[in-house]
Amino acid sequence: MNGAYLDNASATPVRKEVLDVMLPYFNEHFANPSNVYDIGSEIKQVVEEQRAKVANLINAKPEEIIFTSSGAEANNMAIKGVAFARQKKGKHIIVSSIEHHSVLNSVRFLERLDFEVTFLPVDEHGLIDPARLSKAIRPETILVSIMHANNEIGTIEPISELAANCKENGIIFHTDGVASVGNTQVDVNELNVDLLSLSGPALGAPKGIGALFFNKGVRLMPLIHGGIQENGRRAGTENVPGIVGLGTAAELVSRDLPGTENHCRKLRNRLVNGILDRVEKVTYTGHPDKRLPGHASFCFEAIEGEALIFMLAQAGIYTNTGSACASKALKTSPVLGAIGIRADLAQGSTVFTINGNNTEKEIDYVLEKLPPIVDRLRELSPIWGKEIPEYEKDVCAH
Repeated sequence: MNGAYLDNASATPVRKEVLDVMLPYFNEHFANPSNVYDIGSEIKQVVEEQRAKVANLINAKPEEIIFTSSGAEANNMAIKGVAFARQKKGKHIIVSSIEHHSVLNSVRFLERLDFEVTFLPVDEHGLIDPARLSKAIRPETILVSIMHANNEIGTIEPISELAANCKENGIIFHTDGVASVGNTQVDVNELNVDLLSLSGPALGAPKGIGALFFNKGVRLMPLIHGGIQENGRRAGTENVPGIVGLGTAAELVSRDLPGTENHCRKLRNRLVNGILDRVEKVTYTGHPDKRLPGHASFCFEAIEGEALIFMLAQAGIYTNTGSACASKALKTSPVLGAIGIRADLAQGSTVFTINGNNTEKEIDYVLEKLPPIVDRLRELSPIWGKEIPEYEKDVCAH
């Protein structure tokens, strides 16, 4: 059956090798890692082995990895944990205007607790200017959070340069690596960051598991209180099957990533060139070069993105209109607004995310089915071929 699953940023299947390793930890090896007797100690050792595998993927030390339930929890832990721990030093935080909702909503929560937040604008490709960050820093700035790569437009930020600005001023730097870890090479030492969030599904691990890298010199206030798990930084009995899945997936990604990156980049370029050649009035969003290898995002003029998604799904092609966390909000994307996309054009946003499982045959199938679907939707559009009034061309609001 023809089809193509190109929404890997929102969900991925668990790799078979990962699932096979996980299964015994649901029933055969079920002991609590906190128990002092032998079968508990054995599970504790397994957890620590997986911690080392995750650390190795991003060139960190095992003791710098905290297991979480998701990338969103890791972001919350980084933002709130640092803010609460350092609030006596200052209450000013800087984030970009295109962060994931788990970062944006965390800092908006902190604003209600009298923290002050600066939202840095980006250029037309979604890049943060390091000079703009330097100007935003104040004596009371305690934390900067800039995502490594944007999940909606694929742009990769100049994190090492941005982080260097903060290190010079004694400011903690966090990056959301959920979109990048597992899809491109990530080295926390090269990035020069203090904290980095990652998520299991991007690696082929199950939903419900993630991790936070933290430099051991960083003070974090725990968000979940209880026992002494994760060295007292996150209470609660460990999700051992999930941790085993994450560690195994990290080990496989470490082995396969160079080849996977090249494969995804080749398919991405084939898709992008094919769409731009076959469809008129389409805008390729994000940076043309500084972007994730398997990421392609477009805005199709005079089309509703959700209508396009539904019609593609009927043809067996699965993609998205942007962040899966916001696709049901029925609001124009703040990310597209931040890079200057007109409100009417932003309505036609479509994002394709490719991973190592995708094939040229799938890409060619999309290139066969997409153009006639676009043509059909434009035939039904009341604005196709008409001049858009100036008042309707406003850039979408943040």
